[in-house]
Amino acid sequence: MAMVVMSGTAPAQETITTRDGKTQEAKILSVSPAGVKIQMAAGSMSIPLANIASVKMAPPPEFAAGMTAYEAHDFQKALSNIKSVVDKYKGLPADWAQQASGMLGDIYVALNKLPEAEAAYSESQKLNPGGGSVQAEIGLARIAVSKKDLAGAKQKIAPIVAKALQEKSVPKNLAAAYSQAFYVSGQVKEASGDFTGALEDYLRTVTLFPADRLAVNAAQERADAMRKEHGVAVP
Repeated sequence: MAMVVMSGTAPAQETITTRDGKTQEAKILSVSPAGVKIQMAAGSMSIPLANIASVKMAPPPEFAAGMTAYEAHDFQKALSNIKSVVDKYKGLPADWAQQASGMLGDIYVALNKLPEAEAAYSESQKLNPGGGSVQAEIGLARIAVSKKDLAGAKQKIAPIVAKALQEKSVPKNLAAAYSQAFYVSGQVKEASGDFTGALEDYLRTVTLFPADRLAVNAAQERADAMRKEHGVAVP
């Protein structure tokens, strides 16, 4: 696809890069399993999702509202907003859309709706290969922590954090996932009584892998609490 120049109109808000490396500016009208419907100067058309490599698009206001509600522990409001984003932009290869897909599972975990969380993570894994798949595996580890299956959680999270520590340069599509992974790894170690190891992982989220704001805030909260409750410090 060639670049479309929309003469006589305001600049397009979205940029779509197809898997053949070509870039197109257009307005995204809707997203469905059949594809992404876009509006151009010459009219509208649909592009199959499988043909789209990435999308640059500002997140809808519901995304920020959902994140704010989640941080405030208003999980019902977070669910309403984030589910709206996922339902409308399911499968869109934009960073915020993939983050919302995994975050939906996190919200269900916070609400103790574990079957719904597993379904959300499974769908995220299917729709968002690569970073989304890793994020889903982290989500399943989070569920295992909620079920107090620490061995199962460790089995899922350990390879992810090990790989993260080996990365010389963190891939953009894995940055948020790694941030979440060290937070979950900290939860596993804290629940196992390894307070020093837990603090180290929480601080890795805060300092080394700060791409996910929610994970950073939660990790900082737990790190502060552990210092106060257990008097631990990283060697």
